[in-house]
Amino acid sequence: MADLLLLAAAAAEHGAEHRVEPMTFGFMTPGMWVALSMAVLIGIALKIGVVGKLTSGLDGSIAEIRKQLDEAKALRADAEALRKEYADKIAGAEQEAAAMIGHARHEADAIIAKAEVDTTALIARREKMAQDKISAAERGAIAELQARAAEAATTAARSLIAERHTAAADKALVDAAISGL
Repeated sequence: MADLLLLAAAAAEHGAEHRVEPMTFGFMTPGMWVALSMAVLIGIALKIGVVGKLTSGLDGSIAEIRKQLDEAKALRADAEALRKEYADKIAGAEQEAAAMIGHARHEADAIIAKAEVDTTALIARREKMAQDKISAAERGAIAELQARAAEAATTAARSLIAERHTAAADKALVDAAISGL
């Protein structure tokens, strides 16, 4: 150990800037060991076909991703087509609704016009019925008046005849009527 201390002291005196790396078999430094192990590892990897497996795995992944992208594009195209179809349906439904509203307005106008015509005809019929009732009442009143007048005339004639004609006057009238035959 004393030798080691002497060496350390000598190194410190001579400027200890030079480091000594450990060596195996007198020529292999630790960096060389790392390079040799990497070369052996790469050689083994090439021998068993790891690179081919890695590239084929990556190619498979790339193909799967492309397939998924193509499916996504197809789904997007389908979604766009559905969106356009529904937009067209909505536009068609709006046009149909507008046509239905126009048709309903036309029908309402026709119903109103028909109601006005029907109301005018109903009023005319009711007026005619009222005029017919008035005419019938007038005719009834005139007939009743005529009947009363005829009855009054008959009564008056009966009383006049009763006053002016006696049995003798009746006999003379009957004889004159018979001789005129």
